[in-house]
Amino acid sequence: MSESSCCCSGNDCCGSKQERKQLVIDFLYLDLSVCARCQGTDESLEDAIKEVAVVLQAAGFDLVVNKINITSKELAIKYQFLSSPTIRINGRDIAMEVKETVCEDCGDLCGDDSVDCRVWTYEGTDYNVPPKAFIINAILKAVYSGTLEPEKESKE
Repeated sequence: MSESSCCCSGNDCCGSKQERKQLVIDFLYLDLSVCARCQGTDESLEDAIKEVAVVLQAAGFDLVVNKINITSKELAIKYQFLSSPTIRINGRDIAMEVKETVCEDCGDLCGDDSVDCRVWTYEGTDYNVPPKAFIINAILKAVYSGTLEPEKESKE
């Protein structure tokens, strides 16, 4: 069968253009060189994306991943950054609440023992690094709950 024949595998299948939906994942973090929480979250996110990418693609979703290093107060304000690390799907934080505990790695980095970083709560247990299943469930929830419209950013 030639590529021009319709076999429902192309973008222009059987004369109707399949509209693709976009899923944007933002990973906001303070430091990937020292902070074990940021490093572990990055790794869990990468693993979760590998697990769901093929299914999302087949279901008509384009996946965009932005890794944003928050290096200044201005960037923190611009991205409405509340805690490190943060994962957002189409502008919505995947965690229901922001919980933090002292992060020794970031404390050493900043020279301040009182630096707090995010703690992720999944199935009633707190984790310094979000489990891969937590991220996968958040992605699938965004896809299948109908909350794919990006959250409106406030304009200053």
